[in-house]
Order: sequence, then structure tokens, then C-alpha cells
Amino acid sequence: MDRPTHHRYAVVDGHQLFYREAGPPEAPAVVLLHGFPASSYMFRRLIPALSERYHVIAPDMLGFGLSDAPAGFGYTFDALTELTAGLLDQLGVERYAIYVQDYGAPVGWRLALRPQRPVTAIITQNGNGYEVGFNPEFWGPIWAYAADPTPATEAPVREALELDAVRWQYIEGTPDPSVIAPENWLHDHELLRRPGNDAIQLALFRDYPSNLHVYPRLHEYLRRAHPPVLAVWGRNDRIFDPAGALAFREDVPDAEVHLRDGGHFLLESDFDTVATYTREFLGEILALHR
Repeated sequence: MDRPTHHRYAVVDGHQLFYREAGPPEAPAVVLLHGFPASSYMFRRLIPALSERYHVIAPDMLGFGLSDAPAGFGYTFDALTELTAGLLDQLGVERYAIYVQDYGAPVGWRLALRPQRPVTAIITQNGNGYEVGFNPEFWGPIWAYAADPTPATEAPVREALELDAVRWQYIEGTPDPSVIAPENWLHDHELLRRPGNDAIQLALFRDYPSNLHVYPRLHEYLRRAHPPVLAVWGRNDRIFDPAGALAFREDVPDAEVHLRDGGHFLLESDFDTVATYTREFLGEILALHR
């Protein structure tokens, strides 16, 4: 029987963060970390699918979803990680598995590198951790903007905040786009349109290259700690190519990798399969860490 999902707020370092929580607090914890331009809303079906056996926590990052989006805050992936870690500290989460997608990946990697709160397992769904896998057509304008932020380089990056671009992220590469509910991109775009939110997203685009500098430490961590890894990927993703999923086997040779016929938001088009892979993987792994 699915347990109810609770919708809560916590104040971390003076900022109000929204999070979804379900499952028994004493159960193994699983932290779900969303991507751009989404929020914990993307996990609305996965949370109840996991909550019978796990303590599931899905926060909205600062500037996303229903969390605060203060102007003047220094939006970087380091800062988003600090706030996420602070939330987990408040909730008394001492060890946990992570499920990451897109922006959730660089936050998740930084969390995994913190020895105070061991990460018991990693599930990455179209969340890169290697320099291979970046589709140059998508990422070229972002690298150019980050290297030289001018009005000319900003203009093509701003297009990612428009409704058509948000919709594209959901349906591109999906065999049957009609299975993806339009409220996904309408919900995300409405939150992107909040006053001042464009500046937040542009700041994170400029900071994205900092994530590449984390990768060598991530790879060393994967080789040393050898956490169980599940990579389930939409193989038609035009943001992160399948090479990004296969690369995890370089440092975790027994990583479980599944390439599915889908795109960037595979959880929307292939939910049952992704949820099954996730439950089976966690069932095998987390029983060892109780």
C-alpha cells in the first residue's frame, strides 16, 4: 500500500525550501534530485512507488519549484549543494541513496563527496558525470556564454527559458510524445516566468563548467568507494548522449546500465520500466546497508 506524500517546508540558512516526503522515517533513505527546468514535481509518481519500503525525500532546489527564489543570492551548484545538505541535516538523514537527473547530478556528486553523510547507492537518469556525453549542439551555446557572458552569447541561452524549449526537453526523442502530459512543460515554464527567475537560471548556466572540475574527484570516489550504480537513460536524449551513461562503467565496471527508447525526461514516457529498475536495484542494494 502506497503511503501518503507529505508536502513540507524547511528554513535552511534563512531560505525556505519546499520538499516532498513519504515513507517510514526509520527506513533506508532515498533522496530524489530534480533537473532543469523541473522540480520535485517530476517525482510525483516515483515517490509513492518507493514509499512503502523507503524514506523518500525530494527537495526543490533554491530558485526552482515552490522553494524561495531570492534575488541577490549567489546561485552556484556549490551553493545549491550546501542548502540540500543543510536540509538533510535538519531531517536527520545520516546515509542515503540518490536518484539524480540533469542538474540533480552535479548536486548529487558533490553530496557523495562529503564523507559525513555516506551515499549508499547512485541512480542516474540522464544525469552526466563525465565529459563524454555532452551533445555539442545543445551545449555549445552554454559553453560560449559561460566563457564570455555578453548580450550576444546570452541571447541563444535565454531561448532555453521559453515555452517551446521547455516542451522540447520533454518530447524530443520520445517515441510517442502523446504519452507525456502537457502540464509538465506548462508547470515548469510558469515557474521559470516568475520575476527575476531568468537571472537565476542564467547564473547557473554560467556556473555549469564548474561541474566539469568536480568530475575527476567523482571518478576517484567511484573507484575508491565503489558505490552501486544504476544508469537508466533515454538513449535519444539530445542533451546527454548515451555515452554519458556507459561512461560510469569506466570507474564502476559492474554498473548497471539500461538505454531505453526515450529522451531526457524518460521518467515521463517510460515510468513503469524506470520505476521497476529503481525498485529492483534498491531492493538488492539497500538491504545490505540497513
